[in-house]
Amino acid sequence: MNNILVAPLNWGLGHSTRCIPIINALIENGFSPILASDGNALTLLKKEFPNLLTLQLPSYHIEYAKKASNFKWKLLKNSPKTINAIFEEKKIVKKWIKEYNLVGIISDNRLGVHSKKIPSVFITHQLTVLSGKTTWISSKMHHYFIRKYKECWVPDTRDIPNLTGKLGHLVSTNLNIKYIGVLSRLQKQELPKVYDLMVLLSGPEPQRTLLEEKLILELKNYKEKVIFIKGIVEQDQKIEQLANITFYNFMQTQELEKTFNQSEIVLCRSGYTTIMDLSKLEKKAFFIPTPGQFEQEYLAKKLKKQGLVPMAKQDKFTIDDLFAVPLYKGLLNLDSPLIWSDLFRLFESK
Repeated sequence: MNNILVAPLNWGLGHSTRCIPIINALIENGFSPILASDGNALTLLKKEFPNLLTLQLPSYHIEYAKKASNFKWKLLKNSPKTINAIFEEKKIVKKWIKEYNLVGIISDNRLGVHSKKIPSVFITHQLTVLSGKTTWISSKMHHYFIRKYKECWVPDTRDIPNLTGKLGHLVSTNLNIKYIGVLSRLQKQELPKVYDLMVLLSGPEPQRTLLEEKLILELKNYKEKVIFIKGIVEQDQKIEQLANITFYNFMQTQELEKTFNQSEIVLCRSGYTTIMDLSKLEKKAFFIPTPGQFEQEYLAKKLKKQGLVPMAKQDKFTIDDLFAVPLYKGLLNLDSPLIWSDLFRLFESK
């Protein structure tokens, strides 16, 4: 069996959801994906691929601070746990290569999931890791880890227009980078409008809950039809109707795709996977970046400046801000044809 380990980071749901088209492509090209992660990311993968083998990796213990100014300090405080997890997963992967006869590894931002013995790929859209005054240090550290992999796949287009800007494009580099185009598990469909507003939450706590609480208060003044997806992956799906708002704890791909296509406007974080989904679906949106997360703030500001999507800071947002959405173009589909068999040839050269 051509067993490929696919291991996304459990930081929100974006890393695992953008691996879904890769997992499907692996299956279509005769490979047998084995999925590995932890927490919500692993739960989501189990739901999406109930027939595939799933394995547990140690948690990176990523938490957000309640205050944006404490974001870096919180990450630094948890860094010993993260480093321990990276060392632990290196040992685990070494064992799995023999146990499951792996012929390749695809790691989405899991820094310890690689091997010199078999072709290993690292997926990231952040070749520049924004961290304020320490951006050059965080980027250098990231490059140190990327060099341990045979290839680095960037889910974006190489040329302009692109979605990542300076995040995913370096002026010069000796990294072995392949741009694999915009990745999304979703497809555009021409469906009648059902919802005026789709709220889609994601990301680690406590910021996910803080935004949920704020938006529920703001939506009391919104009379149109709303679907509100909380982004909490649980064993069972829960649906609740309160006046004009339908609440879901989570949705799987098929249902989520339909809901996106039935919604006029999407209110969400400016996480990169969500941006790729919106681009594929050519949707109009409004962004509220996660406080203190430099990457989301950069992407939201970039897309606003380009006249594509309006944004607001979490503490400043009011429901009236949505009136700005029609003044922006919305995201365009940057889809470029990708021949998966060419990309996967790496795993046939073991």
